[in-house]
Amino acid sequence: MAIEDVDDQGQDKPKASKALGFQPSLKGRALRLLSQREHSRHELERKLAAHEQEPGELAKALNELQARDFINDERAIESVVHRKSAKWGVARVKMELTAKGLAGEAVTQALAELRDTELSRAQEIWRKKFGGPPADPNERNRQVRFLITRGFAAEVVRRVVQGCDDL
Repeated sequence: MAIEDVDDQGQDKPKASKALGFQPSLKGRALRLLSQREHSRHELERKLAAHEQEPGELAKALNELQARDFINDERAIESVVHRKSAKWGVARVKMELTAKGLAGEAVTQALAELRDTELSRAQEIWRKKFGGPPADPNERNRQVRFLITRGFAAEVVRRVVQGCDDL
């Protein structure tokens, strides 16, 4: 702590920004969120709507950020697919993309690419979690439920649990 941050009685002085009630602008808030990870425009609108003081202010700030390519839905799609595909199936990834307000041809293409690798991803997740075939019907049901809740297609789950390696 610097000497300037302490008053005559040894108490901490309030920071000037807090003392004056400083609040970051909508653009500043959006940039802070974007610095942590990619966000879709829809996500930013939802998160920042409560901080909008004048109608249209949020749209203007997001339009400016989108024009400068700080907000890019294709990057947001790639980010979600990259982060989630190692643990989730196509259905869960699609649900995540939809929740973020992402749709269109880029989403369709990304999901099609994930479908091509769904069996191998499901097998890898299954191997890490269980390591071997089920010993009884209860264990089989547990393995099936695990993969289904991860968003893998029923046919893929059936093949993985039964040990079929061909697609």
